[in-house]
Amino acid sequence: MLRRRIVIRMKPSAYAPSENLVDLLLDAICVVDKSGRFVFVSAACQRIFGYSAEEMTGKVMIEMVHPDDRAKTLVAAAEIMAGASKPHFENRYLRKDGQTVHILWSARWSYNDQVRVAVAHDITARKRSEAIQTALYGISEVAHSAKDLLALFQQVHLIIDELLPAINFSVALYDEQHDALTFPYLPLPSEQSSDDPHLTIATLSAEVIHNGKTLLRTSNRKEPAGNVTTQYWLGIPLQSHQGVMGALVVRNMAFSDGYHDDEQELLQFVSTQVATAIERQQMLHRLQFMAQYDQLTQLPNRELLRDRLQIALARARREQSQLAVLFLDLDKFKQVNDTLGHATGDLLLQGVAQRIQQCLREVDTVARFAGDEFVILLEDFSSADHASIVAEKIRLSLNQPFELSSQNLTVLPSIGIALYPQHAQDEQQLLQHADNAMYRAKQKGGNRSHSAL
Repeated sequence: MLRRRIVIRMKPSAYAPSENLVDLLLDAICVVDKSGRFVFVSAACQRIFGYSAEEMTGKVMIEMVHPDDRAKTLVAAAEIMAGASKPHFENRYLRKDGQTVHILWSARWSYNDQVRVAVAHDITARKRSEAIQTALYGISEVAHSAKDLLALFQQVHLIIDELLPAINFSVALYDEQHDALTFPYLPLPSEQSSDDPHLTIATLSAEVIHNGKTLLRTSNRKEPAGNVTTQYWLGIPLQSHQGVMGALVVRNMAFSDGYHDDEQELLQFVSTQVATAIERQQMLHRLQFMAQYDQLTQLPNRELLRDRLQIALARARREQSQLAVLFLDLDKFKQVNDTLGHATGDLLLQGVAQRIQQCLREVDTVARFAGDEFVILLEDFSSADHASIVAEKIRLSLNQPFELSSQNLTVLPSIGIALYPQHAQDEQQLLQHADNAMYRAKQKGGNRSHSAL
């Protein structure tokens, strides 16, 4: 049976456009030959890929694909040439300007012409929107789950690094009390340089904090090869309920057009989450400090001392070492409060705390036990008379006059000493023996130390 080919010819319309209809499509039409080279591309390719039709024709297709997607693209191409259709294949291409573009392909093989015919739909905006939504959720989640601020900054850095060019990500906090900047998260010094000595992470952070506004700055950096690269610095304030607490700074050298509005909006959200997390961490730190430290002297309080003493005893038992507890009371301290007032008494206690600390090593602990009573925990010593030497050092230091309220005050201490394992085996016994020894020192006239019996 013969088959006739029917060709329908239509009368040209008076309204027919003069342009090639294929070139009017928003999606790009691409034809790739058996060797993998483009043999035809429509005009939309220039908008999507950045190359003109003339530049793209003859190029090897796989060389334009993002390196991470080349393997799966070659597999898909082989399947298409074997007869399979690919109506929803996604991969990434590198534009002429170096940026990455996400493409949704619909492709099939033409046996007659031995070419792959494909329609390319640019889904970069959709992919970016999805990625931003995922990132926003991720940042919100880590802001509430990160165990500390360093972990938060590290995780946030990883998230935003997937979305925008940020060769570094820095966080600066403003200490209003000392009028100083601190950097809890800062890249290596070599990564924050520019040829402009007035533009650094520190100077931009200070400017952002002072103005309370998002700032975008540019600078030039001369690379080792001699070429000059433009750097884009974006600083965003960290807003707290009390005002600007710091700044978030990112720097970009990847593209020539800086940071776009959507990228700035993303970083605005990041700054809000980071500021909230910092406030929460600071509040938890203050609560923890209040629970463990004396507010007047800033020394560990009784509860923290007991925790450290229990840990020290466990270590001493395990290592078969010794430790000492010194119980110190200020002789006739009540007279200071009665004659000079409690404000002067508080200043005296603060001075005593500082002098005791100056007599100790970093491994030692001094705590305000109650009122004018202090307890010192000594660890990691081998000399049998180490505790007595430290007690005498503290006594001599406190015997030096304190200049308070325009007058010199002298305070005399009584110190009791108890040793593990010689005098006691547990925390309560050590404290009790040291307390009893302190009272014996008072009974003998004060301003001395006495060892437990």
